[in-house]
Amino acid sequence: MKNSEQGFTLIELLIVVAIIGILAAVALPFYRGYVIRAQLTEVEHSIAVVGSAVTQYRTDQNAWPNCLTVNEVATRLGVAMGVVSRILGISVANGMITATVQNIDPVVDGKVLTLTPTLGADGSVSWVWGWSADFPVHLRPKT
Repeated sequence: MKNSEQGFTLIELLIVVAIIGILAAVALPFYRGYVIRAQLTEVEHSIAVVGSAVTQYRTDQNAWPNCLTVNEVATRLGVAMGVVSRILGISVANGMITATVQNIDPVVDGKVLTLTPTLGADGSVSWVWGWSADFPVHLRPKT
C-alpha cells in the first residue's frame, strides 16, 4: 500500500491568500464609506431634531429663533447638543440651522450642513437640506 501525502500545495495556499487580499482590498473602502454615511446620519438626525424645535418655536412665538451657540440652542430650544460629539458647532439664525461636522473622517470634517426653512401660506414649515460647496456629493443628505 502506498501512503499518500495529505495537505495543500504552496501554490494552492498562495492563490487562497491572493483571493482574500483582493476581496479585502475591495471590501474595506466600501466599509469605510458605510461607516462615514452612518455617522453622518447621526448628525443629520440631530440637526433634524433642532429643526423640529425651531418649528415649534416658530409656531409658539410667531418668530424665528436666533441661537448662535450650542448653549443657546439648549436653553432657548430645549435641545441638548453637547452629547453629539460629531457636531463642532450649531447655530440658528432666522430659522436657518447651520452645523459644522467633526470627528467623522477627514473627507467630511469641517464641512457645513444647513437646514433651511420655508414658511407655507398656512403657517406650516418645510425644510430643505444644504451643504458647503466642498461637501462630497455621494455623502450629501437626501433631499
